Order: sequence, then C-alpha cells, then structure tokens
Amino acid sequence: MVKKTIHEINGRIRDGSVNVVTAEEMVDIVGELGAEGAAKEVDVVTTGTFGAMCSSGVWLNFGHSEPPIRINKLWLNDVEAYSGVAAVDAYIGATQASRSKGLEYGGAHVIEDLIRGRSIDVHGTSSGTDCYPRKVIDTTINIYDLNQAIMLNPRNAYQKYNAATNSTNHTLNTYMGTLLPNHGNVTYSGAGVLSPMHNDPNYETIGTGTRIFLGGAQGYIVGEGTQHSPESGFGTLMLKGDLKEMSSEYIRAASFEGYGTSLYVGMGIPIPVLNEDIAKATAVTDDDIVTNLLDYGIPSSKRPAIRSVTYGELRSGSIDVNGKEVTTSSLSSFKKSRQIANELKDWIKGGEFFVSMPVERLPRDTACNSMKLSSVNPLVGDIMTSDVSIIRAEASFNDAAKTIMDRQFSHLPVVDKDNSLVGIVTAWDISKAVAKAEYDLVKDIMTKDVVTTSPDEAIDIAAFKLDSNSVSALPVIDAKKQVVGIITSDDISKLLARRQ
Repeated sequence: MVKKTIHEINGRIRDGSVNVVTAEEMVDIVGELGAEGAAKEVDVVTTGTFGAMCSSGVWLNFGHSEPPIRINKLWLNDVEAYSGVAAVDAYIGATQASRSKGLEYGGAHVIEDLIRGRSIDVHGTSSGTDCYPRKVIDTTINIYDLNQAIMLNPRNAYQKYNAATNSTNHTLNTYMGTLLPNHGNVTYSGAGVLSPMHNDPNYETIGTGTRIFLGGAQGYIVGEGTQHSPESGFGTLMLKGDLKEMSSEYIRAASFEGYGTSLYVGMGIPIPVLNEDIAKATAVTDDDIVTNLLDYGIPSSKRPAIRSVTYGELRSGSIDVNGKEVTTSSLSSFKKSRQIANELKDWIKGGEFFVSMPVERLPRDTACNSMKLSSVNPLVGDIMTSDVSIIRAEASFNDAAKTIMDRQFSHLPVVDKDNSLVGIVTAWDISKAVAKAEYDLVKDIMTKDVVTTSPDEAIDIAAFKLDSNSVSALPVIDAKKQVVGIITSDDISKLLARRQ
C-alpha cells in the first residue's frame, strides 16, 4: 500500500523533484501502471474548471471619507451593492443588475472592471448620524484605491451539473443558456475529466483551508458551499481569494439573454496523491461521470429527468433525446479548464505553489432541501373554470361564433376526434376572420400552438405563462391532453384581489 504525506510532497516541490500531472493525463497513467503504480509515480494531480458561477461576489472596503459616512445604500456603476455591514464595507454580487442598463450590465461586470483597473463610479447615501454626519458621497475609485477587495463566492465548482433541454414549442432563456423549442438543443456545464470535485469524490484532500487556484491567483476553500448536496453528487465549495491578484483572463463577466448577468470563474484544485485510492479516483473519465438531462420546459424546481447521460456523450457533440439526435453545447470552456490545470501544474513544478491538507473535511452526508413554505400556494385546479365548452376542429366557423356568443366566454378550446387539445379559438380570432372574409371551418382560424397548464401546476407558474406568452387564457389539460378546464388572467386577478 502506497502512503505519502503532504510534508513529503511539499519537500519534493522545494527540491524540484515533484512529479505533477493533470487529471486528463492521469487517466492514461493509471491505465498503464495501475492505481498502485500511479500512486508511486505521481505526487500531485491538477484539475481545472471555467464556467458561469452565479453565486459569486466581492467584499470591498473603501476607507473612511472626510467627513465620515455610514453608507446605507450603495451603487457601483449604477449596480447596487449590499452595504448593511459597518460603515464603508460592501458586498457586490455577480448577478445584481444595473438600474440603468438592466440585464446587459451587472455586478459581474463591476468585478471584471475592477480587475482590469478601470474606474468605478461610487454613489452612496446615508441617513446621517452624530458620528457619521455625511449623507451623500459621490466619487470615482479603482481597485488600487480600495483597502481590500476579497472575492468570497458562496457556491462555486459544482461537482457536476444537470444538462438542460426544452420540450415546449417556444424558446426559453435560462441560466443554462438559450434552449430551443421541441428539444432543439441540449446545454451542459462542467469540465468532466478535469472537474475538481470529481477527482476527489470522497473529499479526502478537498476541504476547509485547502489552497487552490482561483482567478489566476492563489485562493482557499472556506468550506462547503451553499446547497452542498453530496448525497446526490452535487457537492459545492465556498471560495476566497484576493481580487487584486486576479486576472481578467480567468474572471470574466457574462450576460445571458433574458436571464441576466453571471460571472465566469476559473478555479483549479491540486490533488496530492497520498495513496492508491486517491490515485484511482483521479483517473475518472468523462464516461464515468453521469448526470441527468432535465426538461426546462417544466417551470418547476422539480423538473423531470428525461434520461441519464455521461459527460462523454455530452462532449461528443450530440445525444439521443426520445429517438431524436440533438446537438449538445457546453456553457463551460474545456480549453480554459485545461489551461488552468496546466498553469497550476507549472506553478507547483516551479516551486511557486505548495499543496495543503484541509483543516476540516467537507460533510459527505448532507442534502439540499426545498424552501419551507408557511402558506399553501394555490394550484390551477383550485381556481380554474371546470365548466368549459370545447369544439371540434372540423366544426363550422358559425358554430364556434354561436358557442362563444351563447356562453359569453372569449376562449374556446379546439379538440380532435379523440377529444385531445389541438388548438384554441378566441372571440378575437372570429372578429379577424369576419373582417377578412376568410373563414369556413374552425381549424382554419384556430391558433395551433397553444400554451397550456395542468390542474396541479402552481398559480404563479400559470401567471408567468400568461404574461411571458402575452395570452389571456390557458386551457387546462390532463396527462392525455384532454381539456379539463380553463384559467384566465381575470381568474388570477380575482385571486390576487382576495389575497389583499
């Protein structure tokens, strides 16, 4: 059994005899020498990842002004920062949006601008106190004017990520990028074979105090990240580093269309090979890492898994989704991940970086729970109209017009011979058809791409569908696409009025 210590490995780093390889290279070494042989041969395995990590931000200290101010509200380049601690400390979060530029510019861009040495406009307000009499401050600063700029990211480097696709008939803009209709594409994230936490799945060398590569500088693991869920393979890390030492090559702002800003963070962890079990773990391949493909067309935190898929399949460029070959694309940069692993490797070989063991290991038995809701959220089935008229696609235009007039209802779901929903006709559709003198059968004037809901869907989701699709009613269907009701924007407005 091979056994090494951190002291031995750091001694080899000092004298230049250390053998360092990347996780990508380790796969072949273990394949050739076996886990025991690789453990004897290799001292450190480097990992790397570069992807969007929304749960990131920076603590800033501005120093005191004259006269002094205790800042209650603060904006940096018109992006609000949290200033509810002390007088001149603030935290700028990556996803906070600009008041004037909206989703195009946010906290992530402020962070990148600081790293690049650019000037930042500061506007702060205060109610004023005897010891902090100033009420407004407007100034311009750069990173060198700050006492501290400490990156502290609550949740980074997921052990793995779910892949995403979209079953609806319209495009979705999400934190997993743009998802095309009808399973038009699949997006995923993570570095697979180079993934830091997958190369030490038992967290033997990854934990509180572990020295890491963060943004082009040395950083540290603070502890488990928020939503740390190792039971399901979704461990996370809380990370810290000095922003003043970081490079914009490894910290980049991004804006996702229709979603908002995020921060691309480059980080890597060196895995000291203390024994053959660790050596075996660092030989993980893309084909060994399995995740789920989720349907983001279901607007719920409990999206259904369409299938399981390996990173090997995802990185191949296409996968099978319900019998259809669908293109895959990564939101992470494997090229950058490889660059990080190699740069970290060079640091260690050059004696610029020493490995460390955690002072406390990460928990391995925790799970991420859903938010506790103290009040019951109404479902569509609770307020929908069950007594809804339907009409056949082959029915005449006159029948549809008469039904709408008799029932005094503006929306008429259209069904086929099996009573499955195939469209919807509205009073507006009939008015347009009369104006153009173009009408005959219901199927000629109906809207075929119908936005629907189900009885067990939350009212909030139904309201979002109405608003985002600019429609005023949703047919309510069951699992067999049978119409069981309808819900309108008026129904939701009445519900909200009763809540007030």
